[in-house]
Amino acid sequence: MALASKLQPWWLLVSFLLVVSTIFNCANAEPQVPCYFIFGDSLSDDGNNNNLATTAKVNYLPYGIDFPKGPTGRFTNGRTMQDIIVQLLDFQEFVPPFATARGKEILKGVNYASGSAGILNETGEQLGDRISMNKQLSNHQIIISTMAEILGKCSASKLLSKCIYAVQIGSNDYINNYFIPEFYNTSYLYTPEEYAAYLIEQYSQQIKTLHNDGARKLALFGIGLIGCTPNAIAVYGTNGSDCVEKLNNAATLFNERLISLVDELNTNLSDAKFTYLNPSGTTTANSLGFTVTNASCCKTGSDGELCVPNSKACADRSEYVFWDAVHPSDAWNLVTATEAYSTESNTEAYPLNIQNLAQLQSSNEGENCQWSILEETSRPFNQI
Repeated sequence: MALASKLQPWWLLVSFLLVVSTIFNCANAEPQVPCYFIFGDSLSDDGNNNNLATTAKVNYLPYGIDFPKGPTGRFTNGRTMQDIIVQLLDFQEFVPPFATARGKEILKGVNYASGSAGILNETGEQLGDRISMNKQLSNHQIIISTMAEILGKCSASKLLSKCIYAVQIGSNDYINNYFIPEFYNTSYLYTPEEYAAYLIEQYSQQIKTLHNDGARKLALFGIGLIGCTPNAIAVYGTNGSDCVEKLNNAATLFNERLISLVDELNTNLSDAKFTYLNPSGTTTANSLGFTVTNASCCKTGSDGELCVPNSKACADRSEYVFWDAVHPSDAWNLVTATEAYSTESNTEAYPLNIQNLAQLQSSNEGENCQWSILEETSRPFNQI
């Protein structure tokens, strides 16, 4: 696959400003897709960890300081990247977390993401409870069964085929698994190349489960620059580089295999469309006024990652790429969400951006209606 070069900063700035204006000018527009489902980790979690026995939860100030409802469990000062994508798709409300989603609101989508969760079941267990990708898939089956009860099986199947399914997971399988050998043995069992292949093998089965359960528009997000977070730099050092190269190199190995998986899925499952997304924003930081790229906006605690409860945050959050020592700020999430939604660079969206994916017509528009989930007696979750 030939990858085009990144867009120049001035062109991204124009696109960024145009898309930002879209958020405010389409308040009464009809959503571009009827529903949006989110799977992932703390980059997308909007409250699923709040009542879990885990240190990976943030339902306290200063988290949510810039969010209308205050602290909700989002790992940032305001909106997550997925929140902003939902706004760009013209939804009037954010996608509710599975933990609190009730009634007909589920028909517009559910957020299953969980802080510290990974592709592998055991990832993040040193932090406490979390909802792994496999468990998130189980929760999704509960939701779509309820949708079938509300709408009827055929109508639910048609609705599900029109939704976008955003999956952003994998970072914790490195930073909360592979690269902490005091808790996990994966780095002894696998080379980085072997581990990436192993993760993609498991991930492939999970994505195929989503397809089997009616998903036809799937956005698979790559792993970002996990070696450039303030926490990674503090823990591992950079040996003269800007970032921790071994972490970023591992993420690259995963992303390369994820791109190949997208090609494979698009070839073998032609009734659906899969796309790879990995908006980096790296060419736009300075041009958009981000002056602090390697420090957190809030004071972090002894874990070196999360904000100290009720601590004072930096005054101008718009200058900071990172909110805490791991998670991006609302301002940076706006940059990456804008790229995911509208970029024309196939290094960041391949083969489609979110806007293009939304515009695709569902193949499940006819009278025939397939429904498999309620008829199956066993699921493959515990096999991974």
